[in-house]
Amino acid sequence: MKNILLFGAGKSATSLIDFLITNAPRLKWHVTVADQDLMLIKSKTGKSYYATPVELDIKNQTARHQLIQETDLVISLLPPSLHILVAKDCLQYRKNLLTASYIDDEVRKLEKDIEAAGLLFMYEMGLDPGIDHMSAMKLIHSIEKKGGQIFSFKSYCGGLISPESIDNPWQYKVSWNARNIVLSGSTGATYKEKGKIRELTYEQLFDHNKTIHVPGLGKMAYYPNRDSLAYMNIYKLQEIATFMRATLRFPDFCEGWNALIKLGLTDDAHKKQTDQLSYFDWATQNLEGNKSSEAHDEFVAQHLGVSSKSKVIRQLKYLGLLNGDQINLGEQTNAAVLEHVVLDKLKMEPQDKDMIVMLHEIEFERRSMATRMHSYMIVQGEDNVRTAMAKTVGLPLGIMAKLILQDKISLTGLQIPVMPEVYNPVLKELEDFDIRFEESFE
Repeated sequence: MKNILLFGAGKSATSLIDFLITNAPRLKWHVTVADQDLMLIKSKTGKSYYATPVELDIKNQTARHQLIQETDLVISLLPPSLHILVAKDCLQYRKNLLTASYIDDEVRKLEKDIEAAGLLFMYEMGLDPGIDHMSAMKLIHSIEKKGGQIFSFKSYCGGLISPESIDNPWQYKVSWNARNIVLSGSTGATYKEKGKIRELTYEQLFDHNKTIHVPGLGKMAYYPNRDSLAYMNIYKLQEIATFMRATLRFPDFCEGWNALIKLGLTDDAHKKQTDQLSYFDWATQNLEGNKSSEAHDEFVAQHLGVSSKSKVIRQLKYLGLLNGDQINLGEQTNAAVLEHVVLDKLKMEPQDKDMIVMLHEIEFERRSMATRMHSYMIVQGEDNVRTAMAKTVGLPLGIMAKLILQDKISLTGLQIPVMPEVYNPVLKELEDFDIRFEESFE
């Protein structure tokens, strides 16, 4: 019997654990799930004979080494900064590794050693990154095989709340890592548009309010991801005029988030004492003027250049940022306080459903005829546990694990899923879970 070791049992692990346990009897494998929260693991593994929950401090090297030595394949859903601990152990004990996170500089230093050991470290094997790479490369290879010349590539993805569950002025609820949501876009963005390199600062990202039409959903707002240019070489589209990867949101979210940035509430560099500090005083810490001379909403509206009756003020009031309640979280950065607020005010209720939307827009020329192609995917969650986010992050990892343990993958080295031997079988099996793309042409 083969053994699979999964590090991390958080929000994105639910569907992956379900997949691994469901396939265990037929494919003869056993799953060990390690996390610092034993009750969380047990809530997801149940009483399955094919799963072993293990309470683990990931920084306990001895315990970590013992688990890795005893397994055949490692999957990591840990926070990105902790992957390097697991990666070095997998290299030491000659174990293949899968994760949904981006390749970072630390693991890049191990690239030659991974290849020399004949191991496969498959990174970016989730949703975004993951399904975006696989679906995009399938389209790109298909167009090029038929003689098409691509001149514009745009890819959009968003983890959103299903329209039926929208009940707040933000049009948003937390379906994944709240810290990542708070810090999203903080490094700005770089992309290519009509032959020119465009660079946007963090302060500019949410201020443009650019939109795109998504079939069945209507107008969606988007903001470019941090570094689209890095993927031009990977996709072998170095010479095209337009290349951009972007994040989708409902339009109201971007408008409200822009206000939080202007207020400085996403800063993660400086700590301040929050005990006996009111949310209003915290939210207006960077604003000058006599705060007691007028109503809280009037004071903030004036500095943001909006009406006190505006949607933005309603959004800030919904988060509780304009009231006198005390924070009392000790010494924290603004981003940490905002993360606490978002988790409290924008949490998913048991009956809520999330939604994943992905859209590729590719323009190409074939036989002197210009064509614009749209390929889109919309996935609905079941509830606030079996979410669309968990499904689209976890299932690609599960399917890839199956392919490796069945010896159907011959790849080695540090990789991301852009090759046919990976994207063809993974995308095909994802359709069994209603994760599929629709296409249209103009």
